[in-house]
Amino acid sequence: MINIPSTLKIAFRALKVNKMRSALTMLGIIIGVGAVIAMLAVGTGASKRISEQISSIGSNLIIIVPGATTAGGVRMGSGTQPTLTMGDAEAIKKECSAVSDVAPVLSGVAQVVYGHQNWSTGVVGTSPSMLTVRDWALSSGRSFTDQDVKSATKVCLLGQSVVDNLFGDMNPVGQVIRIKNVPFTVVGVLAAKGQDPRGQDQDDTILVPVTTAQKKLFGTTFPGMVRIIMVKAKSIDDLASAEKQINSLLRQRHRIGPKQDNDFTVRNLTSVMQTAEESTQIMAILLGAIASVSLLVGGIGIMNIMLVSVTERTREIGIRMAIGAKTWDIRLQFIIEALILSLIGGIAGIVAGISSSELISIFAGWTTIVSPFSIVLAFGFSGLVGIFFGFYPAYKASLLDPIEALRYE
Repeated sequence: MINIPSTLKIAFRALKVNKMRSALTMLGIIIGVGAVIAMLAVGTGASKRISEQISSIGSNLIIIVPGATTAGGVRMGSGTQPTLTMGDAEAIKKECSAVSDVAPVLSGVAQVVYGHQNWSTGVVGTSPSMLTVRDWALSSGRSFTDQDVKSATKVCLLGQSVVDNLFGDMNPVGQVIRIKNVPFTVVGVLAAKGQDPRGQDQDDTILVPVTTAQKKLFGTTFPGMVRIIMVKAKSIDDLASAEKQINSLLRQRHRIGPKQDNDFTVRNLTSVMQTAEESTQIMAILLGAIASVSLLVGGIGIMNIMLVSVTERTREIGIRMAIGAKTWDIRLQFIIEALILSLIGGIAGIVAGISSSELISIFAGWTTIVSPFSIVLAFGFSGLVGIFFGFYPAYKASLLDPIEALRYE
């Protein structure tokens, strides 16, 4: 019967006698485990950051932009030919069953003034539905209403960046600002959203009724013109149906023939963003896989050192076998030694990996998230490496002939 406690004692004593060799053997495992945890932390952090940016834009989002114009035989690209109207937005909301809500948009850049402060920002003419379409909450005040849109009322909602630059710590609700020298009353403040996936500040914006933007700020090429239409599908499963319904409806409204190109473009923004998120997740897995190569290298290092150890301790093995040690006693001793080296190296690697992740976050400014899964994965893998690469030296040691081993110099 195998005496586990006695075998453990012998294994620990052997590792303690050769401290430097044991430390160098563990180094490969420490580097491997640390690299796996740090790389997975970077990948997971990047994936979470993109997920947050996607959710900040809005869920189940579709954007409709005007068509392209051609000048002198040169196509100028989507959005250069104004073709969308308020009527299009209203028709989509009424007639497309897969659509939850619609927000027309007429935007531009304007200088905004309050007291002695001024700020250049994006001004978006839209409807109250924009808050629903973009999943955008208010931090204070109220939204403007459909009646404000009908009456072209001079009211506005401020993004947090605009508030910070014009008002500081002061509450802006009820105050009057001037947009392109037109007075607007602040009725609410939008909750902070942060950057979008392109790195643009979503909070550096002002929302006003779309009719106010048309009549008093930016003007229009023709009555009711808008630059884009933002659409929210009822669910992610309804996105494809919503796209199909919108294309069919707008072709009918714009009197586009069967063989004619659309004078608008429908973009499924949610699908594009999800693809970016999936790409980031794949990158995280690849980073972890690349880092795991270090663990394999560490395992090979353990095997090499253990083979050297078998050669050095041939006489010791011969004596143990001569006084009654069985084949599995010898095998188990060397497997335990390799496993101990791997597990201690794994624990040190976890500490190194978490520390490296924190340092990357501090000095590189990247978001890093150390997940329990990555710790369990790296630690478990390090244990398997110890058993796998420790078995061959243990097997080789157990096959030594006791008499030949005792003669070994």
